[in-house]
This record gives sequence, C-alpha cells and structure tokens, in this order.
Amino acid sequence: MNKLIFCLIFVLGCAEKSTVNPKGFHTENVILITLDGVRYEEVFQGADRNIINDSTMVKNIEEINDAFWFDDENKRRETLMPFIWSTVKEHGQIYGNKNRGSVMRLTNPYFFSYPGYSELLIGFNDDSVNSNAKVLNPHTNVLEFMHQQDGFNGRVAAFASWDVFDWIINHERNDFTINSGGYPLEDSLLTQKQRWMNTFVSDMPYEGYGLGVRWDALTHEYAFEYLKYRKPRFLYIAYDETDEFAHQTKYDKYLQMIHRLDRYIGDIWKWIQSNDMYRNKTTLIVTTDHGRGGYENGQWGSHGQSVANAEFVWAAIIGPDTPHMGEVTHADTIATNQIAATITHVLGYDYKSNREVGKVISSMVSDKNN
Repeated sequence: MNKLIFCLIFVLGCAEKSTVNPKGFHTENVILITLDGVRYEEVFQGADRNIINDSTMVKNIEEINDAFWFDDENKRRETLMPFIWSTVKEHGQIYGNKNRGSVMRLTNPYFFSYPGYSELLIGFNDDSVNSNAKVLNPHTNVLEFMHQQDGFNGRVAAFASWDVFDWIINHERNDFTINSGGYPLEDSLLTQKQRWMNTFVSDMPYEGYGLGVRWDALTHEYAFEYLKYRKPRFLYIAYDETDEFAHQTKYDKYLQMIHRLDRYIGDIWKWIQSNDMYRNKTTLIVTTDHGRGGYENGQWGSHGQSVANAEFVWAAIIGPDTPHMGEVTHADTIATNQIAATITHVLGYDYKSNREVGKVISSMVSDKNN
C-alpha cells in the first residue's frame, strides 16, 4: 500500500511539474487559429459599402445588406465578428487597424498563402518559399519546437482545410497529429464522430475548388472533437473558405463565412472556459496569412506582390497573461514573423530555429504575474 501511495504521489507530482510554465506565466496551453485571406478592412470596418452593393459579387444585395450593413462602423464590425468585438475586445487585444495607427504586416514579399503560413509558423521569411506548391518546408516550425519540449510531446496537433499544410508543417519530419484537406484523421484514439467523419471526408471536395480544400465545418469538427477528448496543449486550426470565396469574388459568402468562423472561435473559447484544464490557463491567438486588395474598377479579391494592401494583416489575442487593452491604437508596427516567438514566450520558452526569428510582441504578454 505504501509503495502504491508513493507511486501515485510521484506520478501526480510529475504531471503537475510538466504543466508549470518555466517563465512563471499562467498560460499552459495555446490555441492558434488562422482565417485565410481575411482583410483587416472587414475585421475593423465590417462590410465594405462598395462591394456589398455590387450585384456581380453579391447574389442577394438586400438580404446581405440587412444582415451586415449599418452606417455605424462599430456596429458593422460587431455584427460581422461578434466574438472578436465583444469577448476579445473586452478581455484581450486586437492589432492591425491602419486607420488608427496600428499596423501589422508580412515580412515576406509575396503576400499569398504558403509564404504567409511559413513566415507565421517558422518565425522568419525565406525568399525561396515563393509558391503554393507541395514542397516540404525545410525549416523548424513553432509546432515541432514545442513538441520537443517537456510536457508537450504528443500534446501538439494541427488541423487545416487546405491539404498543403502537410507540406508547410512538414509531415514527413514530424510525427504529431497533422490533418488536412481530404485526408481522414489517422490517430490511435478516435471518437465515434471522428470515425464517422473519416468514412466520407475524402469523398467531399469543396465545390469548384478540388480535392485540396475541404469544408471548414469538417476541419472545425475534427479539431474541436480532438480538443475535447485528446486535450492538446498546443493546437493549430487553419480555416480556409474565406479565401476561396474571395477568389471566386463571392463577397456575400465571404462575409457569411467570416461570421461563421467567428462563431466557431467563440464556441471553442466558451468550451475552454468551461474546462478545468484550459480555463484561465489558455492563450488564444487569431490571425491570417495575408491581406488582399480593395475594390477597384469593379474588381476585388486579389492578393500577391502586385496588389496594394495585401501585405497588411491583423491579429487578436486573449489569455491569462495578456493585458486587457482592447483595440490597440497608435502602436509600434508588428509583423507576422513575431507570432511564433510570442507563442513560445507565453508558454515559457525561447523559440529558436535555424535562422534569426522575429522578436516577441512584448505588449501581448504582461510581465506582471499575479
């Protein structure tokens, strides 16, 4: 009996030690979420007056105006993204409103997806990462860095709607859970819902975009189910359909998808606040991989090197170590390459890769630990 009690105390002691933040922060878990190609303009200003009234981009102008248009800018953005502009604004921080002196930008010169996600996850720009081709990223990323730290082995996972993430994160080099595109989830423990989803996910390509992108609803359900039952300490969710609708110049569906993704994020945060392992111990970061251009000569939806404003992005953060600043204004410029170091910093580690990485965004993390 004494040996059993000793072993129990030893195991519990080790489990507690594994979740102690080495730098004394309260954060023990991080959830990183990206919304592909969502402009800072919609995040901070809501629906665009010009685009929302263009019949070539909005199927039912009256319906979409009723849902998303208000003369008041604050009302527009609060209606489009109620979680961001209520919970995060009240308890966290939101960066990237150029009109109010808060600029966040990419450091890569390409302004499209693979380079943007690579910069976000590895912490620096590599000019050779210059296409969306399925080429294995040679650089260490923040997910695999944390997977190598005490208490994180087997507690890191990534779910993405776009199948190129298998290459961006480098699935050949990493053995933590990476699930994307039309691929079923391969895991030693699957819930009934995950097994059911696996039976049909590869047969449900996104209409008009091919097998490489699946519906965000499927990615959300896979990731949320994994969060509930596998309890990762670092979870990355990459939604995609906003970018697909923008490329198809379906502005109505683009707005509806932003609204839906905001709800998904809110549902995740609500669950986090109801769970003992995550409540008051989890930092949530939401951002994007690139911006896109404005409405010009009846055209909208593009991004890339030649598109003005496509380099400007945004980020929102909420967690136990983030000062309650709401919408950040008149601040120093920050960049996507700083997110990786900020994630590891709040988890108690100093991120290192094979090149110099972006510095921690110090304003996102308080040095005063209560």
